[in-house]
Amino acid sequence: MNGQVLVVVGAGGMGEAVARRSGQGRTVLLADIGEQTLDHAGRALTGEGLSVVTQVVDVTSADSVRELAARARALGEVTQVVHTAGLSPVQASVAAILAVDLLGVALVLDAFEPVIASGGAGVVIASMAGYLAAPLPPEQERALTTTPSDRLLGLPLLAPDMVADPGTAYGVAKRANQLRVMAASVAWGRRGARVNSVSPGVVSTAMGQAELAGPAGEMMRALIDLSPTRRLGTPGDIAAATAFLLGPESTFVTGTDLLVDGGAVAATRAPA
Repeated sequence: MNGQVLVVVGAGGMGEAVARRSGQGRTVLLADIGEQTLDHAGRALTGEGLSVVTQVVDVTSADSVRELAARARALGEVTQVVHTAGLSPVQASVAAILAVDLLGVALVLDAFEPVIASGGAGVVIASMAGYLAAPLPPEQERALTTTPSDRLLGLPLLAPDMVADPGTAYGVAKRANQLRVMAASVAWGRRGARVNSVSPGVVSTAMGQAELAGPAGEMMRALIDLSPTRRLGTPGDIAAATAFLLGPESTFVTGTDLLVDGGAVAATRAPA
Protein backbone atom coordinates (compact mmCIF):
# COMPACT_ATOMS: atom_id res chain seq x y z
CA MET A 1 0.00 0.00 0.00
CA ASN A 2 1.18 3.54 -0.74
CA GLY A 3 -0.72 5.18 2.13
CA GLN A 4 -3.37 6.64 -0.15
CA VAL A 5 -7.07 6.22 0.56
CA LEU A 6 -9.96 5.90 -1.88
CA VAL A 7 -13.33 6.54 -0.25
CA VAL A 8 -16.36 5.07 -2.03
CA VAL A 9 -19.73 6.04 -0.59
CA GLY A 10 -22.33 3.54 -1.79
CA ALA A 11 -21.49 -0.15 -2.18
CA GLY A 12 -23.98 -1.00 -4.95
CA GLY A 13 -23.14 -1.84 -8.55
CA MET A 14 -21.50 1.46 -9.44
CA GLY A 15 -19.66 1.79 -6.15
CA GLU A 16 -18.24 -1.71 -6.38
CA ALA A 17 -17.17 -1.11 -10.00
CA VAL A 18 -15.46 2.16 -9.04
CA ALA A 19 -13.60 0.50 -6.17
CA ARG A 20 -12.50 -2.33 -8.45
CA ARG A 21 -11.29 0.07 -11.17
CA SER A 22 -9.55 2.66 -9.00
CA GLY A 23 -8.71 0.87 -5.75
CA GLN A 24 -5.54 -0.99 -6.71
CA GLY A 25 -2.60 0.01 -4.53
CA ARG A 26 -4.80 2.04 -2.18
CA THR A 27 -6.78 1.43 0.95
CA VAL A 28 -10.43 1.44 -0.08
CA LEU A 29 -12.81 2.77 2.53
CA LEU A 30 -16.18 1.45 1.36
CA ALA A 31 -19.27 2.88 3.03
CA ASP A 32 -22.99 2.17 2.79
CA ILE A 33 -26.06 2.27 5.00
CA GLY A 34 -26.88 -1.37 4.19
CA GLU A 35 -24.70 -3.75 6.18
CA GLN A 36 -25.55 -6.72 3.95
CA THR A 37 -24.68 -4.81 0.76
CA LEU A 38 -21.51 -3.50 2.38
CA ASP A 39 -20.41 -6.93 3.56
CA HIS A 40 -21.07 -8.53 0.17
CA ALA A 41 -19.13 -5.90 -1.77
CA GLY A 42 -16.31 -5.81 0.77
CA ARG A 43 -15.84 -9.57 0.62
CA ALA A 44 -15.93 -9.61 -3.18
CA LEU A 45 -13.33 -6.86 -3.50
CA THR A 46 -11.09 -8.30 -0.79
CA GLY A 47 -11.24 -11.65 -2.58
CA GLU A 48 -9.90 -9.92 -5.68
CA GLY A 49 -6.86 -8.65 -3.79
CA LEU A 50 -7.93 -5.14 -2.84
CA SER A 51 -7.33 -3.73 0.63
CA VAL A 52 -10.83 -2.87 1.83
CA VAL A 53 -12.12 -1.33 5.04
CA THR A 54 -15.86 -0.96 5.49
CA GLN A 55 -17.99 1.43 7.51
CA VAL A 56 -21.73 1.90 7.84
CA VAL A 57 -22.75 5.46 7.01
CA ASP A 58 -26.02 7.36 6.87
CA VAL A 59 -25.45 10.10 4.31
CA THR A 60 -28.47 12.04 5.60
CA SER A 61 -26.71 12.51 8.96
CA ALA A 62 -24.00 15.17 9.17
CA ASP A 63 -22.49 13.43 12.20
CA SER A 64 -22.34 10.07 10.42
CA VAL A 65 -20.69 11.58 7.35
CA ARG A 66 -18.16 13.48 9.48
CA GLU A 67 -17.31 10.21 11.25
CA LEU A 68 -16.66 8.64 7.86
CA ALA A 69 -14.36 11.52 6.87
CA ALA A 70 -12.47 11.21 10.15
CA ARG A 71 -12.05 7.46 9.61
CA ALA A 72 -10.72 8.11 6.12
CA ARG A 73 -8.18 10.61 7.38
CA ALA A 74 -7.04 8.17 10.07
CA LEU A 75 -6.38 5.52 7.43
CA GLY A 76 -3.98 7.66 5.39
CA GLU A 77 -3.84 10.35 2.74
CA VAL A 78 -7.34 10.85 1.31
CA THR A 79 -6.62 11.29 -2.38
CA GLN A 80 -9.89 10.12 -3.96
CA VAL A 81 -13.53 10.37 -2.88
CA VAL A 82 -16.41 8.99 -4.93
CA HIS A 83 -20.03 9.38 -3.90
CA THR A 84 -22.37 6.87 -5.58
CA ALA A 85 -25.09 6.45 -2.94
CA GLY A 86 -28.62 7.31 -4.00
CA LEU A 87 -32.26 6.32 -4.30
CA SER A 88 -34.33 6.20 -7.48
CA PRO A 89 -37.99 7.11 -7.98
CA VAL A 90 -39.23 3.50 -7.79
CA GLN A 91 -37.36 2.91 -4.55
CA ALA A 92 -38.40 5.73 -2.28
CA SER A 93 -40.65 8.63 -1.35
CA VAL A 94 -40.09 12.27 -2.20
CA ALA A 95 -38.75 12.97 1.28
CA ALA A 96 -36.30 10.06 1.19
CA ILE A 97 -34.99 10.97 -2.27
CA LEU A 98 -34.41 14.58 -1.27
CA ALA A 99 -32.71 13.49 1.96
CA VAL A 100 -30.39 10.92 0.36
CA ASP A 101 -29.82 12.21 -3.17
CA LEU A 102 -29.73 15.94 -2.42
CA LEU A 103 -28.76 16.48 1.22
CA GLY A 104 -26.50 13.41 1.27
CA VAL A 105 -24.35 14.77 -1.55
CA ALA A 106 -24.13 18.20 0.08
CA LEU A 107 -23.01 16.67 3.40
CA VAL A 108 -20.35 14.50 1.75
CA LEU A 109 -18.96 17.48 -0.16
CA ASP A 110 -18.87 19.48 3.09
CA ALA A 111 -17.25 16.76 5.20
CA PHE A 112 -14.52 15.73 2.77
CA GLU A 113 -13.44 19.21 1.70
CA PRO A 114 -11.31 19.63 4.88
CA VAL A 115 -9.68 16.19 4.54
CA ILE A 116 -9.03 15.81 0.80
CA ALA A 117 -5.32 15.85 0.04
CA SER A 118 -3.62 18.37 -2.20
CA GLY A 119 -3.66 16.87 -5.67
CA GLY A 120 -6.67 14.78 -4.74
CA ALA A 121 -9.98 14.53 -6.54
CA GLY A 122 -13.62 13.75 -5.91
CA VAL A 123 -16.50 12.57 -8.08
CA VAL A 124 -20.21 12.70 -7.35
CA ILE A 125 -22.51 10.41 -9.32
CA ALA A 126 -25.44 12.54 -10.48
CA SER A 127 -27.75 11.53 -13.37
CA MET A 128 -28.88 12.49 -16.84
CA ALA A 129 -32.17 13.25 -15.08
CA GLY A 130 -30.56 16.55 -14.13
CA TYR A 131 -30.56 17.43 -17.85
CA LEU A 132 -34.01 16.07 -18.65
CA ALA A 133 -35.88 17.66 -15.72
CA ALA A 134 -37.84 20.87 -16.28
CA PRO A 135 -35.43 23.85 -16.14
CA LEU A 136 -35.38 25.75 -12.86
CA PRO A 137 -35.47 29.54 -12.63
CA PRO A 138 -32.06 31.12 -11.95
CA GLU A 139 -33.02 32.12 -8.40
CA GLN A 140 -33.94 28.51 -7.57
CA GLU A 141 -30.69 27.19 -9.03
CA ARG A 142 -28.82 29.77 -6.99
CA ALA A 143 -30.62 28.64 -3.84
CA LEU A 144 -29.77 24.98 -4.51
CA THR A 145 -26.15 25.99 -5.12
CA THR A 146 -25.50 28.24 -2.14
CA THR A 147 -27.87 27.35 0.71
CA PRO A 148 -25.95 25.83 3.65
CA SER A 149 -26.50 22.10 3.92
CA ASP A 150 -28.31 22.27 7.26
CA ARG A 151 -30.98 24.50 5.68
CA LEU A 152 -31.14 22.87 2.28
CA LEU A 153 -34.25 20.75 2.77
CA GLY A 154 -36.14 23.77 4.12
CA LEU A 155 -36.03 25.62 0.81
CA PRO A 156 -39.52 26.64 -0.39
CA LEU A 157 -38.83 25.14 -3.80
CA LEU A 158 -38.60 21.71 -2.14
CA ALA A 159 -41.93 21.99 -0.29
CA PRO A 160 -44.44 19.15 -0.87
CA ASP A 161 -46.66 21.32 -3.04
CA MET A 162 -43.66 22.09 -5.28
CA VAL A 163 -42.14 18.59 -5.46
CA ALA A 164 -45.14 16.33 -5.60
CA ASP A 165 -43.74 13.03 -6.88
CA PRO A 166 -40.52 10.98 -6.65
CA GLY A 167 -39.60 11.54 -10.31
CA THR A 168 -39.63 15.31 -9.86
CA ALA A 169 -37.67 14.99 -6.62
CA TYR A 170 -35.05 12.88 -8.35
CA GLY A 171 -34.61 15.34 -11.22
CA VAL A 172 -34.29 18.31 -8.87
CA ALA A 173 -31.84 16.45 -6.63
CA LYS A 174 -29.62 15.42 -9.52
CA ARG A 175 -29.56 18.93 -10.96
CA ALA A 176 -28.65 20.14 -7.48
CA ASN A 177 -25.79 17.62 -7.38
CA GLN A 178 -24.29 19.21 -10.49
CA LEU A 179 -24.71 22.69 -9.01
CA ARG A 180 -23.28 21.79 -5.59
CA VAL A 181 -20.22 20.26 -7.25
CA MET A 182 -19.62 23.47 -9.20
CA ALA A 183 -19.69 25.47 -5.98
CA ALA A 184 -17.63 22.94 -4.03
CA SER A 185 -14.88 23.02 -6.64
CA VAL A 186 -13.89 26.48 -5.42
CA ALA A 187 -13.43 25.35 -1.80
CA TRP A 188 -11.73 22.12 -2.83
CA GLY A 189 -9.47 24.14 -5.13
CA ARG A 190 -8.14 26.09 -2.16
CA ARG A 191 -6.75 22.78 -0.94
CA GLY A 192 -5.27 22.00 -4.34
CA ALA A 193 -7.94 19.39 -5.04
CA ARG A 194 -10.60 18.93 -7.72
CA VAL A 195 -14.20 17.73 -7.72
CA ASN A 196 -16.53 16.89 -10.60
CA SER A 197 -19.74 14.99 -11.22
CA VAL A 198 -20.68 12.19 -13.61
CA SER A 199 -24.24 11.97 -14.93
CA PRO A 200 -24.99 8.41 -16.04
CA GLY A 201 -27.78 7.48 -18.39
CA VAL A 202 -29.68 4.22 -17.99
CA VAL A 203 -27.20 1.81 -16.44
CA SER A 204 -27.66 -1.91 -15.86
CA THR A 205 -27.47 -1.95 -12.08
CA ALA A 206 -30.12 -3.28 -9.70
CA MET A 207 -31.47 0.28 -9.45
CA GLY A 208 -31.48 0.74 -13.21
CA GLN A 209 -33.27 -2.55 -13.79
CA ALA A 210 -35.87 -1.62 -11.18
CA GLU A 211 -36.51 1.65 -12.97
CA LEU A 212 -36.85 -0.15 -16.31
CA ALA A 213 -39.49 -2.37 -14.74
CA GLY A 214 -41.30 0.59 -13.19
CA PRO A 215 -43.65 3.32 -14.43
CA ALA A 216 -40.88 5.19 -16.27
CA GLY A 217 -39.57 2.05 -17.98
CA GLU A 218 -41.21 2.70 -21.34
CA MET A 219 -39.79 6.22 -21.50
CA MET A 220 -36.33 4.97 -20.52
CA ARG A 221 -36.37 2.26 -23.19
CA ALA A 222 -37.39 4.89 -25.73
CA LEU A 223 -34.37 6.98 -24.72
CA ILE A 224 -32.09 3.98 -25.17
CA ASP A 225 -33.53 3.27 -28.61
CA LEU A 226 -33.14 6.94 -29.57
CA SER A 227 -29.54 7.17 -28.40
CA PRO A 228 -26.63 6.76 -30.85
CA THR A 229 -25.20 3.79 -28.89
CA ARG A 230 -28.60 2.05 -28.53
CA ARG A 231 -27.60 0.14 -25.41
CA LEU A 232 -27.73 0.19 -21.65
CA GLY A 233 -24.72 1.53 -19.85
CA THR A 234 -22.70 -0.72 -17.56
CA PRO A 235 -21.17 -0.06 -14.14
CA GLY A 236 -17.81 -0.39 -15.90
CA ASP A 237 -18.68 2.52 -18.21
CA ILE A 238 -19.26 4.73 -15.18
CA ALA A 239 -16.18 3.45 -13.38
CA ALA A 240 -14.05 4.28 -16.43
CA ALA A 241 -15.40 7.84 -16.63
CA THR A 242 -14.86 8.23 -12.90
CA ALA A 243 -11.29 6.95 -13.16
CA PHE A 244 -10.56 9.58 -15.80
CA LEU A 245 -11.86 12.38 -13.56
CA LEU A 246 -9.88 11.05 -10.60
CA GLY A 247 -6.66 10.60 -12.51
CA PRO A 248 -3.71 12.58 -13.84
CA GLU A 249 -5.18 13.05 -17.33
CA SER A 250 -7.86 15.43 -15.95
CA THR A 251 -5.88 17.81 -13.76
CA PHE A 252 -7.35 20.82 -15.60
CA VAL A 253 -10.93 19.58 -15.14
CA THR A 254 -12.91 20.63 -12.08
CA GLY A 255 -16.35 21.93 -11.21
CA THR A 256 -18.00 20.33 -14.23
CA ASP A 257 -20.30 17.44 -15.12
CA LEU A 258 -19.47 14.58 -17.47
CA LEU A 259 -22.60 13.20 -19.15
CA VAL A 260 -22.14 9.46 -19.69
CA ASP A 261 -25.45 8.43 -21.23
CA GLY A 262 -24.68 6.88 -24.59
CA GLY A 263 -25.81 10.08 -26.27
CA ALA A 264 -29.41 9.90 -25.03
CA VAL A 265 -29.66 13.55 -24.00
CA ALA A 266 -27.96 14.67 -27.23
CA ALA A 267 -30.49 12.67 -29.24
CA THR A 268 -33.42 14.37 -27.51
CA ARG A 269 -32.02 17.77 -28.46
CA ALA A 270 -30.76 17.06 -31.97
CA PRO A 271 -32.78 18.39 -34.91
CA ALA A 272 -35.28 15.87 -36.22
